[in-house]
Amino acid sequence: MIQSSSAFSDSKKHFLILDALRGVAAIVVVLFHILEVYSGGDHVKQMINHGYLAVDFFFMLSGYVMAHAYDDRWGSMSLKSFFKRRLIRLHPMIILGMTIGAICFYFGESAYFPKIAGTELWQLLLVLVVGYTLIPIPPSMDIRGWNEMHPLNGPAWSLFLEYIANILHALVLRKLSKTVLSILVAVAALALIHLAVTSPGGDIIGGWSVEPEQLRIGFTRLLFPYMAGMLLRRVVKLGSGKNTFLFSSLLLIAALSFPRVGGHENVWANGLYDSLTVILLFPVIIYAGAIGEIKHRVTEKVCTFLGDISYPVYIIHFPFAYVFYAWVTENNIPLGQGLLAGSAMLVMTILLSYAALKWYDEPIRKWLAKRFMSSKK
Repeated sequence: MIQSSSAFSDSKKHFLILDALRGVAAIVVVLFHILEVYSGGDHVKQMINHGYLAVDFFFMLSGYVMAHAYDDRWGSMSLKSFFKRRLIRLHPMIILGMTIGAICFYFGESAYFPKIAGTELWQLLLVLVVGYTLIPIPPSMDIRGWNEMHPLNGPAWSLFLEYIANILHALVLRKLSKTVLSILVAVAALALIHLAVTSPGGDIIGGWSVEPEQLRIGFTRLLFPYMAGMLLRRVVKLGSGKNTFLFSSLLLIAALSFPRVGGHENVWANGLYDSLTVILLFPVIIYAGAIGEIKHRVTEKVCTFLGDISYPVYIIHFPFAYVFYAWVTENNIPLGQGLLAGSAMLVMTILLSYAALKWYDEPIRKWLAKRFMSSKK
């Protein structure tokens, strides 16, 4: 573990490899979205096929890290202090992501996004203001045509659920015994398997809309991994291990890139892959990352960089993906040319993410912590 940059002087040391794994998963998500437009809506044809499972990995990692960071501090930390910490940590980049989404919005005008052309500026600004609060919008306010709860920055749905998980953590989950938490994890695992194997598409893709079925998918995807991450931190003792960064990274990339299972004929098989990857494989990857030790300076720098860019990359990349989708579909851009442009978009996103972290996110978080966090935690 190593202390990463933080707005709080009393922050615990971070799991450097786990931070890096978050960065690896975020980059895979960007590649998944770049290639998604070439699947033609057929998930079987999707390259980097299971990149969507990175969200479930994020949820489990969050549960693990939150339990590590806070579960022994509730005697000296108030609920108010906890919630302020989470807002200061997450919300500045949410605001930046929404702003980038608004700036890019009209550049995505195309048949792929049928509502953009008819969206007035005042509607865009209204959705932007609501987006700053992370309050989901109903389908009646959709301005893109995809019924997203955050049409300016689709992946923000997972941050909305992250906030819900943090509220549940503070009010309920932290108070549960290991036995009760284990029971809830088992029930949530069964719910996840049922969702995955009975899904018409044979996967757990979804959660980005306030439509009832989408909310069901989102909360099912949230509850098992988040609670399982908490349980893993509580029951499995940490030892010291070798440098597990390469092993855990390759395992994660393989899981997220694995081809579709079962094809169109046996969609349940892919649902089984999805659920068992989340239930069985992700805990192994997180445990391996948690016990690992960085023993080389170069590896330490790589892991630190990946951890630094992980959250910014995830939360700001999709507004650019919207524009990329519109460009590809309106101009019938072939895969080779699209890959070149997509690679440039990935590099640009990484560079912008690092710049946003150093020149925007970290300074603002430090100012907010100094302004709103008292010395008494």
